Amino acid sequence: QVQLVESGGGLVQPGGSLRLSCAASGFTFRRYTMSWYRQVPGKERELVATIISAGGSTNYADSVKGRFTISRDNAKSTVYLQMNSLKPEDTAVYYCNAASWVHVYWGQGTQVTVSS
Repeated sequence: QVQLVESGGGLVQPGGSLRLSCAASGFTFRRYTMSWYRQVPGKERELVATIISAGGSTNYADSVKGRFTISRDNAKSTVYLQMNSLKPEDTAVYYCNAASWVHVYWGQGTQVTVSS
């Protein structure tokens, strides 16, 4: 059974940091491109960051470049999102995504709220 379990969300003040984790199971993690998306009510889900299956090449939304860092540990089947210098507009539900040429999997999401 495929599972993507996000953790690490919460309430943080502007300028603060959070580290999200997504633990994967039920598929060959190292073969999948892993991404983080986010969504706020009434808006489409937005791609935040991606890390490919081999080599670790990454890509970021312009809105988070220089502040967020995506990384993966294939031995632990886990992908991370380090979020620094958080802004109120980063408030959203953050979702973990795993994609191959054949399959796409989603986690249940974790809430991140940036507020003073």
